[in-house]
Amino acid sequence: MLATPLVVGIAASEPRWVHVPLGAFWFTGYFAFFATGLWLKSRRAPRYLPPVRAYAGASLLLGAVVLLLRPDLVVWAPLFVPPLVIGLAGSATRRERALVSGLATTVGSCLMTVVAYDAGGGTDWPRAWLLAAVLATYFCGTVLYVKTLIRERGSERHYWLSVGFHSAATLAMIPAGGALVAVFAVLAIRAAVAPAFRVSPKQAGIGEIAATLAVAAAALLTAV
Repeated sequence: MLATPLVVGIAASEPRWVHVPLGAFWFTGYFAFFATGLWLKSRRAPRYLPPVRAYAGASLLLGAVVLLLRPDLVVWAPLFVPPLVIGLAGSATRRERALVSGLATTVGSCLMTVVAYDAGGGTDWPRAWLLAAVLATYFCGTVLYVKTLIRERGSERHYWLSVGFHSAATLAMIPAGGALVAVFAVLAIRAAVAPAFRVSPKQAGIGEIAATLAVAAAALLTAV
């Protein structure tokens, strides 16, 4: 969920040197976000503060390098504010695993697709936003699907929400056609069938790696 939007954005445009500090900034920024979330969840316990300072400082430094190379990329920054606020507010209230928080941070991560695309000199913006939308749709579905396997296993509400979302996502891919429809149809079937079986977190994770690769490849092949 963290790496795929970055990689897809690069693959859809072309690799450039700015992607090196951008990628480092993206991962370090996530570490800073995660550390801050733990600090807030702990009611600001002092022992959780050093990682926040370390990762935040590294993020600021790497962000400055990115802006030195491509100052125009700062225009994307405001888009990440709402997901960050929602995610950190969830941590502060100890509801970081709530559905709203999970979906917000998921959509936020997929915004990196268009940032990496812009950094790579891409100009076909309908394609860039389609790629971001496809990834966001898939990862939002993953949030729902994984809940039906682990934390909300046995919950009919979450099960039908997951199945309904994946079915609607499959229909939404019809205008794009081709491989995307096929991949999302398989994901919809998986959402309907898999919760009937015992699936460990490790098995779920391995399955998501395969599904992520399939979605990314199908999106890149379709959005041309």
